[in-house]
Amino acid sequence: MKERTQRLKAIKRIIRSHRINSQETLLNHLVRDGFNVTQATLSRDLKLLKVGKISEGADGYYYSLPSEEERKESEHSYVLDFQRGFVSIDFSQNMGVIRTLPGHAGSVALALDSIAFEDVLGTIAGDDTVVIIIREGVSNAQMMEILRGKFPDLDE
Repeated sequence: MKERTQRLKAIKRIIRSHRINSQETLLNHLVRDGFNVTQATLSRDLKLLKVGKISEGADGYYYSLPSEEERKESEHSYVLDFQRGFVSIDFSQNMGVIRTLPGHAGSVALALDSIAFEDVLGTIAGDDTVVIIIREGVSNAQMMEILRGKFPDLDE
């Protein structure tokens, strides 16, 4: 996981300090920085970081990170979506089961995925239930503290 965190930091640094107009160019920068990454992984990283392309007019497009204000606004809406639908959470080994109001599981799962908790490997949503897969080595108590960090009103 440290490699992923370091790679995401490197992507942000590269995008902020260079005019990057293609994934190939970004991949080359990452390789020069010692990261062995595939185009598919880079594409997922860009989506996770909410990187967009901005027009430079006749010069084409370049990658851009969202502003801090945009990021906070987006995260706030995900927190609200989570809180609107959340009913309860229970754990079994490295999985959590979140019960939601009927029809809210998708938005709760999207909130978890979009906020991008490093210790959540993924989510699966039904109608009123979300299964979260938690990274091995993270205790249930640790996961609750991580979730409470973003969702302060979370009850066990």
